[in-house]
Amino acid sequence: MNDWRQIAVHPDQTIRETLEVIDEGAVQIAIVVDAHDRLKGVATDGDIRRGILKDLDLDAPVASVMNADPITARPQEDRESLIDTMRSCRIHQIPLVNGEGRVLGIEVLDDLLEPEARPNPVVLMAGGLGTRLRPLTEDCPKPLLEVGDKPILETILEGFIAHGFHRFYLSVNYKAEMIEDYFGDGSDWGVDITYVHEKKRLGTAGPLSLLPERPEETLLVMNGDLLTKLNFAHLLDFHREHDVPATMCVREHENQVPYGVIETDDQYMEGIEEKPTERYFVNAGIYVLEPEALDHVPENEFFDMPDLFERLIDEEREATVFPVREYWQDVGREEDFRRVDGEYADVFKS
Repeated sequence: MNDWRQIAVHPDQTIRETLEVIDEGAVQIAIVVDAHDRLKGVATDGDIRRGILKDLDLDAPVASVMNADPITARPQEDRESLIDTMRSCRIHQIPLVNGEGRVLGIEVLDDLLEPEARPNPVVLMAGGLGTRLRPLTEDCPKPLLEVGDKPILETILEGFIAHGFHRFYLSVNYKAEMIEDYFGDGSDWGVDITYVHEKKRLGTAGPLSLLPERPEETLLVMNGDLLTKLNFAHLLDFHREHDVPATMCVREHENQVPYGVIETDDQYMEGIEEKPTERYFVNAGIYVLEPEALDHVPENEFFDMPDLFERLIDEEREATVFPVREYWQDVGREEDFRRVDGEYADVFKS
């Protein structure tokens, strides 16, 4: 990165401000420095997500979530040494500091390496009827509806390709032949596409029982009717870090109660909270699964992904959640379709 100051913040700046710096810097990290450019810590995309899960106020200082003892390197270190350090420490960015602790630059692993080809299969659920989008879907399956200048499913495919994924399964049902005619074997995109045919509706997890073979690698699963700028490589890294059979992506959803809420203890009033805002996480339709998780999917039966997670939890298996704070939009209704179509150029072409 040419100018590290583009991702620099001070310890008393808010988490919200730091999020803006991280997003604009596009390297998933902010460098926290004092007034003399001395390194005080770093705040990564993962640090921020963990803070969100702990319900930290986004107006709290970044010092409350930053790593105050980050791995650093000297500016004179060579490329191979930097790559070795980042790989061994499982980090993607490393600040360059001098003997006085002043920041002189930053190196990013992605800039030092060629894009990594990932062996992990990706399953895209593209078999839905698109009932809520009729009449748009009467002659066209929802994944082939054009948003911006290309079909929804093509934008999804390219998002995974950008992060090194090249093995895809498309689960198809409604107007499957149109999807197969458009994407073929994937060679036009430099990837391999295999089709899984649903003879009946199987939900968001049931089609996994139709895969031609049990995957050997961790696999990603995504609904074929949503658009996102999620970094899928970071999602995979997060999942691996926690060593669990399943990870679900979630979105934070807010709901403001339009009335004053009465707090009581039996028949006695203890207080009134005016129009409180409730915050909770909702399913974002993107998942990471270990092959063993597929053993819990019934064969050729309707089975939704939340059912799979509940089954794992019932068996006292751990599952993690990954908060998506990047652009995300489900294209389930016509108003969603129109909105995403209007936002496409700014989000996916900028």
